[in-house]
Amino acid sequence: MDEQRKSVRIAAVADLHVTEDGAKSYKDLFAEISSVADVLVIAGDLTDLGKPKEAELLASDLRHCTVPTVAVLGNHDHESGQVDDVCRVLTDAGVKLLNGQAAEVAGIGFVGVKGFAGGFGRHMLGSFGEAAIKAMVAESVEESMRLENAMRQVRSDRSLVVLHYAPIAETVVGEPLEIYPFLGSSRLAETIDRFRVNAVVHGHAHRGSYEGRTPGGAPVYNVAAHVEKPTGKTYALLDL
Repeated sequence: MDEQRKSVRIAAVADLHVTEDGAKSYKDLFAEISSVADVLVIAGDLTDLGKPKEAELLASDLRHCTVPTVAVLGNHDHESGQVDDVCRVLTDAGVKLLNGQAAEVAGIGFVGVKGFAGGFGRHMLGSFGEAAIKAMVAESVEESMRLENAMRQVRSDRSLVVLHYAPIAETVVGEPLEIYPFLGSSRLAETIDRFRVNAVVHGHAHRGSYEGRTPGGAPVYNVAAHVEKPTGKTYALLDL
């Protein structure tokens, strides 16, 4: 069967939060995923404080993963201001780290950006008032534009969008209402719905809900490690 047409099984997880003390190992998890999936996707917050040492520990554990790994960074990966070093460690370990790019793996077009906050639907934050508010909205718009540019690079007939922040409110249900605006933005969903997308995965909302859909009907999955999934595992399995 043509690679472009065969079903591809994707294991997706987010919010591993690897710490510098190496308190938790993911070696067994990655070995297990390698036995059941064709591709591993990590949807942000790979590290806890964005330190190169944390990335090195994750890279070491990823040696036990024998399938291609695609990832985006999350907000925690930016915490220490060492993003370039973290990215270098992970890409040297073979991770396809996406930040406004598309990469084809096993016939699937993977598109990745971190995303950003801003709120959902008619409650989205508007660019009005103080410079700080305008800067926040500009960042949200910039991430959506980065996503759109990446979507235009896809040549495969199947695509998976990888985000850290949520594109819809449905998959953050379970979190306190007061923090919804900081968990994602509908601007991401608006961009996704301009294209034909098979599925979207994100993390960030640890107490959110597993499944939802964009207004245009694209399936969205919150794959944060803490969210209950049909597999009963920390990771979700998607067949595209």
